This record gives sequence, C-alpha cells and structure tokens, in this order.
Amino acid sequence: MLQLLVNNSSHFVYKMALDLYYTEHTAACRSVMLTAKAVGVELNMIKVDVIGKQQMKAELLAVNCQRCFPTLVDDDLVLWESPSICTYLATQYGKDDSLYPGNPKARATVDRLLYFVMGTLHHRFLHYVLPVLNEEKSDPVKLEALQEALTWLDDFLDGHSWAVGNSLTVADIVLVATVSTVEAAGIDVSSHDNVTAWMVQCKSALPGYSEVNEPGALEFGKWIKEKFESN
Repeated sequence: MLQLLVNNSSHFVYKMALDLYYTEHTAACRSVMLTAKAVGVELNMIKVDVIGKQQMKAELLAVNCQRCFPTLVDDDLVLWESPSICTYLATQYGKDDSLYPGNPKARATVDRLLYFVMGTLHHRFLHYVLPVLNEEKSDPVKLEALQEALTWLDDFLDGHSWAVGNSLTVADIVLVATVSTVEAAGIDVSSHDNVTAWMVQCKSALPGYSEVNEPGALEFGKWIKEKFESN
C-alpha cells in the first residue's frame, strides 16, 4: 500500500506503509496504533493470531527473533518494545516535536513516564491479573500494589492537564493504553481524581481513541472480568 508523504521542502514522496505486527488485546500494541493516529501515519496492520500460536511460527521469527509484538517494520528498520516504536513514530513522522519534545528536560520527563508504565504500572497490573487468568485466586496484596501505582500516577498528573505539562505527548498515549485496560478490567480508579479527569480528556481528545483503543481494551477487560467472576 503506497502512502503519500510531504517533506519539509513540500516535495511529494511515495513510500510503502509501515508494517505493524499486532494484537488489539494488548495495551502495548494499542499504544502504537494511537501514536500512528496522532502523527497521521498509515500502518499496514498484520494481526497475530495468539490463540493459534502464530507468534511461534517462522514467519514472525524471521522478522523478530523474540517473536513478540508489537513489531514495526519501516523499510530496513525493525523495532519492537512499544515505547521505542512510539517515540520513533513521533520523531520520524511527527510534524513537530510536540509529541516527543526535543528539549532535554521535557523529553526526560516523558521517558520517565514511559519507563514507569513498563516497569511499574503495567507490570503491577499483569502481576495482579495473570494468576487469575491461569485459574488462581486473586491476591488483594497485588491489587493494593496496583492501586499504589495509580496513586503515583495521580500525583504525576497533579497541576497540569496532560502527563507532561499542558500538551499531549507519547507519555499520555502509552499511559492511556494501560489505564484504559485497567479500567475495562473492572478495577476501580475513581478514587484517583486526577487520573479520572485525565482519562475523560484522553477519551475525547486523542485521535482514533474510540476506533483503535477502546474496542481492544473492552474485549480484554471483559475476558478478565469473566475470569475474576468464575474464580
């Protein structure tokens, strides 16, 4: 699929759309899809059938030795790990540096939140729900740890409308993909006032939110809630 791009000198350039290996159920994949919407780049979506264990087949191994997703292929560049893909899309295809600031201090703050999502918030969410998905009982201590992470996020959001200052960045995009999944799983976030207000804003202001993020989050959340109810 050819995509029309306009560079800074107003020359018209055609290139192939970027390939994205994905599954809509994971927050990581949805964060990449949201970032692509925000920068206006088209993705050639290649869905990975997790139930059919397509991720274990040679096709994905040939692209990504870890067989993980999302995996982005842009000509000779192959990337996995969703924060790196999101920052690459924002840097390579964003019309300016607003999504991933060039200012070192602002960029460091964005990076800190990206690491927070991967190492703390999303980690604690999975630590809580994965045992239940494997037919084990839920652990209230793990839920407390997740709520603690949400409290920290609430503190991060205090005093400004977006995660980093008063403009949208990739930090918001990566965060909202995880928080929306937490919310869809039936985990109460209402005690975190800043998170709640920020989520309302994200849902209304992020390009493509209802199209590329909400359906996958709700479907995954429904599955989690059914597992909790059955246990």
